[in-house]
Order: sequence, then C-alpha cells, then structure tokens
Amino acid sequence: MTRAQSPKEVLYVGTYSTRGSEGVYVLEFDRANGSLKQLQTVSNAKSPSFLAIHPTGKYLYSVNEAAANSGGVSSYAIEPKTGKLTMLNQQSSHGRGPCHIAIDQTGKLAFVSNYGGGTFTVLPIQNDGKLGLATDTLKYEGKGAHAQRQEKPHIHSATVSPNNRFVYVCDLGTDKVYIYEFDQASGKVKPAATPYASVSPGSGPRHITIHPNGKYLYLVEELTSSVATFALNSKTGALTLLEDNVKTLPADFSGNNTSADIHTDPKGKFLYQSNRGYNALAILSIAADGKPTLIGQQPTEGKTPRNFLIDPKGEYAFAANQDTDNIVVYKVDGKTGKLTPTGHQIKVPAPVCLKLFTVK
Repeated sequence: MTRAQSPKEVLYVGTYSTRGSEGVYVLEFDRANGSLKQLQTVSNAKSPSFLAIHPTGKYLYSVNEAAANSGGVSSYAIEPKTGKLTMLNQQSSHGRGPCHIAIDQTGKLAFVSNYGGGTFTVLPIQNDGKLGLATDTLKYEGKGAHAQRQEKPHIHSATVSPNNRFVYVCDLGTDKVYIYEFDQASGKVKPAATPYASVSPGSGPRHITIHPNGKYLYLVEELTSSVATFALNSKTGALTLLEDNVKTLPADFSGNNTSADIHTDPKGKFLYQSNRGYNALAILSIAADGKPTLIGQQPTEGKTPRNFLIDPKGEYAFAANQDTDNIVVYKVDGKTGKLTPTGHQIKVPAPVCLKLFTVK
C-alpha cells in the first residue's frame, strides 16, 4: 500500500531590494521535519515587500515599495503543482512607499496602503488575475503626537472584515483606524456609519489581526510596542475599544523597539506580536472576553523581525529577520502557546513578508 503524498507547501517571501536580494523568493516547506529549501527567485528590483495570495490560489500580488515617484503593485500567476511564479502585469499604487496589500474574499479587489504617500488605493482584479486601473484613491490629512514618525498620515495596512463587507485601514500618523464599506462592483469605498476608531496619541496603528470567532480585533501599536483590543460589530463594522496600550515587552527592557506584525493561533487562544529592537515574538494568552495578557517571549534568533507567520494548521511558526537575512522555523505548542526552535532556518536577503501556500 502506498502512502498518499502530502500536498506540496511553499512559503512566498517578500523582500527589500538590498544585500543581493533578487525579488520574491519561493521556498518549499517540508512539514514532516520543518525545513525550508529555495525553489525559485522572481526578479523584482523595486522592493516587493508585502505579499497577498488570491483566494483562488491562482495568483500572488506584491507591492513594489521602492518604485520611483509613485509606488507599484505587481501580479504573478502561481503555477499549479509547483507553486512557481510568473509575472503578469503591474499598476501604479497612487502613492509613494506602498507597504501592504490585501485582497477581498471574492478576489475582485486589491486594497493597497501607501505609507509614504499617505494614501489608500483600490485596484480591481480582472478575471485573468491581472490588476486593472485604480477605482478609488483616498488621500489623508493630519498628524499625531510623535514629531518624527507622525508628522503626516502614514497608511500602513488594510484588513478585510470576516463577512467581506468592511475594510479597516490603519493610519500610523494620526492614531486612527478608518472603517469603510466597499462596493465590489464599482470598487469604491465609503465611510461606515462609525467612520473610524482612535487609540491613545502617539501609539501608531500598524497591523491588524481579527480573532477566529470574528468578535475581536487586535491592533499593533508600533510606536508604543503595545496592542489594542476592540470589539467588532459584524453588522455595522464598528469597533469599540476594550483595552489600549497593553505592553508586549518585558518590564525591564529599556532599549529602542518598534512593534510590527500580529497574528492569533488558529484556535484564537494565543496572540503573537513581533518586536524589532528586543528582537522577539511576544506571546499573549487570550481570555474568554477577548482581552490578551502577556505570558512569554520567544527570541527570533536574528535582528528586526518585521513579519512572521503562524501556520494555519497551528503546528509551526516562521519569523523573518529583516536585518540578519534569516527565516527561522519554530514548533507551536497549541496548549501553552510556546514556540520552540526546530533548528531549521534559511538565508534570504532582507525578508519582510511571509505567505504559506498549499499548492493546488
């Protein structure tokens, strides 16, 4: 009797175009032992930093953060069976320094956040996976309490609600999370009945993760190395602040740090947040009321863990260390939330985004 081959899994890695990076890296992940090996690099010299996978699994998208004047967004076809990529087309992001892209659940719209330009752009996705011309672009005004980092709006991410009706847009510059309804047909967005939620001045909203039960939303506060918890109303999209500025660093740490990425485990028992400076993933337990409590730290065995990934099956975690050019693999303990290094890591120049994909 022959054993069925386990499905092939690939890890897509977005990078900054520095220290010899070739663009987007395609790695093969061996779930049996937790190892990674390189399959392909896709040439892109414009810092294809943040990535998103189309819900059909047929396409991948990257923001091109270093594109001159206005940033760019690229589309790639994913080859069935191998997971390898082929470039399809590119479009303008209508703003400098695009740093995040998200796709709605129907696969019709791409939401692009432009950090440098302080703009949020909607690009339609055509039936062949290519990106169309922008259907909407919003420009923001204002500033925040932090003179250096909040001198103007900095749109950092957009997160689609579980029911695919709303999109939550983080502005690091004004300490706001904007809430929009979107129209799939027109590709336009409009402010929801509750148009935004605010956090403490100087916090710096960056990335969001939504609890698997859909009731709670967690926000990385980059500048204060903390997390905010909101109750999420699925009917109106409104966010109600439950708790703000919950620290994710050890009490005795006094160095410089900025928080970056945030994810729950698949069961919603634990919350993880990456800290750059302290160079660890913070581990928080999530109570029945949705509120997180810091319970531990896992060093990332490198410098500047910008992005990380918790395996959708809850077995592994991957940390991307931007400044030491290494991706480290951990085993996840589903009962305690703890992360244990597997001993496996791989060299990739300036890795800043990780997406795991099971090849169809």
